Amino acid sequence: MVAKKAVLVIDMLKDFIEKGAILEVPKGREIIPNIKRLTDEARSKGVLVIYVCDSHDPNDPEFSRWPPHAVEGTSGAEVVDQIKPQKGDVVVKKLKYDGFLGTTLDLVLRSRKIDTVIITGVLTNICVLYTASTASMLGYNVAIPQDCVASVSDKEHKWALHHMKDTLGIEIIDLKEALSLL
Repeated sequence: MVAKKAVLVIDMLKDFIEKGAILEVPKGREIIPNIKRLTDEARSKGVLVIYVCDSHDPNDPEFSRWPPHAVEGTSGAEVVDQIKPQKGDVVVKKLKYDGFLGTTLDLVLRSRKIDTVIITGVLTNICVLYTASTASMLGYNVAIPQDCVASVSDKEHKWALHHMKDTLGIEIIDLKEALSLL
């Protein structure tokens, strides 16, 4: 049986990616061209692209740990212009690090009989890690193109990739390999 795939783009939002943003991830800007290439190629091959995006209430309890960010309805909660969702893409709003927790993500994937997810975005060691972990535990095949994810530091990025590979059995690849999976 041929694997049915989807590309997930996690939290490539203005409040994380733009210069001077409240929770700026400078390395997040570096992965934009790779994510654009992957999502453009996915769309051209009929592979679903899903944006999994932080979307917080102004009084979200998470703001006791982090500064207010990605507040629903603000420009900071929007995907950066270079890789905005296109017609046919799906946007899933999330309240927690894990893109599956309390969202429709699993339903979207299962209703389309998707069994493989290629996960991109920020932060490798937080939202990418928790989403990939749940995807793996739910039985999805998971691939992480290491040049399509980013963290605040190389140490956190490398630790998360190592953890996902060794503990969760997630396939760590690069953009070229991700393109060949589509």
